[in-house]
Amino acid sequence: MPSRPRLPRLPELTPPHDPGRGYSQREILDELRRLILDGNVPPGAGLPLRELADRFAVSVIPLRESLQTLIGEGLVEHRANLGYRVTQLTAAELRELYIVRERLEWVALDAAVAVATPEDHDLAAAAHARMEQAVREDDSSAFHRESRTFHLALTRPSGMARLVHMLESAWNITEPVQSMVHVDARHRVELHADHGRMLAAFRAGDARALLAAAELHHTRLNHVVAQLPTDAGLFIDPEP
Repeated sequence: MPSRPRLPRLPELTPPHDPGRGYSQREILDELRRLILDGNVPPGAGLPLRELADRFAVSVIPLRESLQTLIGEGLVEHRANLGYRVTQLTAAELRELYIVRERLEWVALDAAVAVATPEDHDLAAAAHARMEQAVREDDSSAFHRESRTFHLALTRPSGMARLVHMLESAWNITEPVQSMVHVDARHRVELHADHGRMLAAFRAGDARALLAAAELHHTRLNHVVAQLPTDAGLFIDPEP
């Protein structure tokens, strides 16, 4: 029987809102989700209940409830005799999810560009500036994080709450891979140049130019994702 995996080394947890009462079930859920989305618990890593309960100083009951919610979100899976793990995709599944993200984003961008406010433009520009800094400093983790912030800043003004929620959910499932961390600096520079064209069109209210820039960006992004290493433990081998 395969041995149950141990919990990876984790950063300091966000303290509970009420230290006297400790972590609520909602706080545990939010913290586990954050740890996974930030790449602190990589794909396939174990999430043993008792070790997690010790870290949060709670019983296993709120941990189990939180992990069940994360299973529903596609971030965690449970296997007989192996317990809970961060979901590990096949390389093909990751590519498929990036295509799903592309299609959902295209619809949201088309709606958002015509109604975006100056405040929306400022939020997108601020995220772009943080990506610019990450490129200059060759900080792949920051680039990955701010790329998500930038894309959502372009789509949230659409007012299509359910569609944007679907986009975020699809994005979440891909996050444990931390794709941009495994992309070389040259490709990050090219992808960031695409972001610059998207921002300029967004601020100009030019839907045609924005969608053209987004199409070019996603073509480049899909190519980069297809080149991610398959021997670094990021992916699970497909079923024979």
